[in-house]
Amino acid sequence: MKQRVPLVTHIFTADPSAHVFNDKIYVYPSHDLEHDGEDDDDGSEYQMEDYHVLSLDNLDADCVDNGEALNMKDIPWVDKQMWAPDCVCKDGKYYLYYPARDKEGIFRIGVAVSDSPVGPFKAEPDYMAGSMSIDPCVLQDDDGRYYMYNGGLWGGQLEKWQTGSFVANPDEIPADAASLGPYFAELSDDMKSFKNPPKMVSIVDENGEPIKAGDEDRRYFEGPWMHKYNGLYYLSYSTGTTHYIVYATSTSPEGPFTYRGRIMEPVIGWTTHHSIIEYHGKWYLFYHDCEVSGGINHRRCVKYTELKYNADGTIQTIFPYDHK
Repeated sequence: MKQRVPLVTHIFTADPSAHVFNDKIYVYPSHDLEHDGEDDDDGSEYQMEDYHVLSLDNLDADCVDNGEALNMKDIPWVDKQMWAPDCVCKDGKYYLYYPARDKEGIFRIGVAVSDSPVGPFKAEPDYMAGSMSIDPCVLQDDDGRYYMYNGGLWGGQLEKWQTGSFVANPDEIPADAASLGPYFAELSDDMKSFKNPPKMVSIVDENGEPIKAGDEDRRYFEGPWMHKYNGLYYLSYSTGTTHYIVYATSTSPEGPFTYRGRIMEPVIGWTTHHSIIEYHGKWYLFYHDCEVSGGINHRRCVKYTELKYNADGTIQTIFPYDHK
């Protein structure tokens, strides 16, 4: 296995959503574009405008870039910044979910459809009604229902939706207030809309108290991922400013989720964004870092490493540059 080395280096890739379809691994990353612009808290440096789907026949095989699967020029509502996507399969159709800024500069979630896991994908002409913010992740539950989780602070605009409507300059959230969480909604049967308006997920500590906004080691920032292990729902996410990937668990897909610990210590680069899959009886974490580019935040590469559970269902913390 080629763990902890970039899957590809001919393009820069980040934010990997990995899935197993028909016993092959498919990775849906964002595509970092090279430029010399400045970094800022709104993520202006992340100027992505298309998606490439990566695939591996198995973990010993070379990774294949299957070419451009979707470009923003083919999506009427998109203005710029097609960020981290996800993909699911239902009844032989593949649904690619992606965030992008609309013509008013507001992040929305779009959906595009293909008969193939590698595309090309045909985008719906408008974004999903009621969608907001970034980083969609879709869980196919054991009963055949599909749930979307999404949201990100700062450039992801999550703070701007606290009233239920977009507010360009909201008040700062007090450090002792409950932190914001990701949005959650069940998808309709057509996979292109929500059954009900998205609602915010609660993440709590071991005493059932909401994680506070000032608790930057544990509070939600962006990059949600949902998987199940032994019947338990695992919500994992990035803490942003402290650069951890952490997780919380629940017996329900809509939470509340109880914080459990760290999955991965910080990588090289500001962002950290991941996905988790099971493949041939083992579990793997897909993630990105800026090691190849020497720490340039918008020049990232996707990697993977094995993820291990303890007997009590907790996850062993990964130190990304140990035992490479």
